[in-house]
Amino acid sequence: MQHARGTLKKIFTQNVCAKAGDEAPLLAWPIACGGAVAANTQAVSFVDGMLVVAVPDAVWRNQLQFMSHQYLAGLNQIAGKPVRSISFVVAPHLIRPTA
Repeated sequence: MQHARGTLKKIFTQNVCAKAGDEAPLLAWPIACGGAVAANTQAVSFVDGMLVVAVPDAVWRNQLQFMSHQYLAGLNQIAGKPVRSISFVVAPHLIRPTA
């Protein structure tokens, strides 16, 4: 199963992110963070190496800040654009409903 996941990431990187330009980190966010986190967050902008991610509340923000180095590593493997930092902002109105 891990081999398939790696292959899918490679395909996504080469065929989606490589053609997305500055939007690549926004598209890569759900892949880098995983389904559960992606369902409760929304990448909203990428400017000057900073990805801004909307989260539903301060608890989510604190948890994700703790994991930000892991997410940065994943984003930089996938996005094809250097992501230097992630800013998690509380903005529940920007999160798509999961149900």
